[in-house]
Amino acid sequence: MISDHESNGDNRERGMSIAVTHVLTIGITTILIALLLTSAGGLLETETDRSAERSLETIGERIAGEVESADQLAAKDDPDVTITAAHPRTVANSGYTVTLREDCEAPLLDGETDCVELTASNADTVVHVPFTTDRDIDENEVAGGTIEIEVDDDGISLTGGNR
Repeated sequence: MISDHESNGDNRERGMSIAVTHVLTIGITTILIALLLTSAGGLLETETDRSAERSLETIGERIAGEVESADQLAAKDDPDVTITAAHPRTVANSGYTVTLREDCEAPLLDGETDCVELTASNADTVVHVPFTTDRDIDENEVAGGTIEIEVDDDGISLTGGNR
């Protein structure tokens, strides 16, 4: 026969065991949720950067083509040509800037090629898209959006942009 004293001791141990189990379960669950949220945040940031890079590449290719077209038009018809081109104001929820560069030092470029450089403000992304021209380039920076490409005796420059 079990005495009352022995019976109460077992119940206390069981009660303590249940409380410890609950505390451990809550602690482990909290740690797992924190790790999940941290890794999801990193994944979201990586995907945002990739999206910005792809969008900037597309816009850069369009601008490079427009610069080459303006250069060719100026060579054929009138030495002064202005092309107005509408581009998105933002990429991946980030503003961006556009700059024409002479002799780009960038990955996959030899340092002697002219390029369009696009830089996203909130994403860690810079894209370089090469183009060909024999004219001088004004390396001013404009914000993304509606951009004017001006070709004249002084060379090629960008104006406009939505600041």
